[in-house]
Amino acid sequence: MKATAPVVAAAAGQATHLERFDRLDALRGLAIVWMAGFHFAFDLNHYGLLQLRQDFYGDPLWTWQRTAIVSLFLFTAGLSQAVAVQAGKGWPRFWRRWGQVAGCAVLVSLASAFMFPRSWISFGVLHGIAVMLLVCRVLAAWPPARLLLLGALALALPQLVQHTFFDGRWTNWLGLVTRKPVTEDYVPVLPWLGVMLWGLAAGAWLLARRPGQPAAELLGGALPRLLLPLAALGRWALSFYMLHQPVLIGAILAWKAWRG
Repeated sequence: MKATAPVVAAAAGQATHLERFDRLDALRGLAIVWMAGFHFAFDLNHYGLLQLRQDFYGDPLWTWQRTAIVSLFLFTAGLSQAVAVQAGKGWPRFWRRWGQVAGCAVLVSLASAFMFPRSWISFGVLHGIAVMLLVCRVLAAWPPARLLLLGALALALPQLVQHTFFDGRWTNWLGLVTRKPVTEDYVPVLPWLGVMLWGLAAGAWLLARRPGQPAAELLGGALPRLLLPLAALGRWALSFYMLHQPVLIGAILAWKAWRG
């Protein structure tokens, strides 16, 4: 149950129903579809249904995909947070959505402990997003240039500062580890906060453009009809994230039972 994603860009807060950012929703939907495909391949491999066994933990074909999927989700989460702030969404709405993300993170930990007792998820993508959203919300008023610089620092810091103190399960969430923990999903605050900060900076810059300018249209422009289902799916990212693995795993187990 390699939790690459999710979803979580939806957790960053969204525009009102009267003003949707369909391109942003579609980008989130694309990340969800990619994530589901990755997880389906992981599940097939886990249950021995792939003729050629895959190394999801070491093969660049899969490790780079995971990095790309998580990056896309976190960047989109930063964009979404910029949209929420620009739309005037206050702290009460933020806390409601944040509570949903944090609660789902706890459920992921419990489910992973059942399936993978030796490598359960103590700080995966939802845990990371819950912490990063708090940081981004506090820094949302910063100018984009300063956010970009802070994001670059967050990306670089784990390469510059490492200590065995951060290798424990209760401290590795920060990301300054000397070795990666044995876990099914690991998305520490550093360096991943840098990706979300860059998304926040990009969103703030785009939304500062006047309506009708090309930069602003990158978020709020019209979508081809073919991509509208992606936008609809992107609006339910957190729900999809929580449900897709039980559905996929249940379908695989049912198929195995049917085949005997």
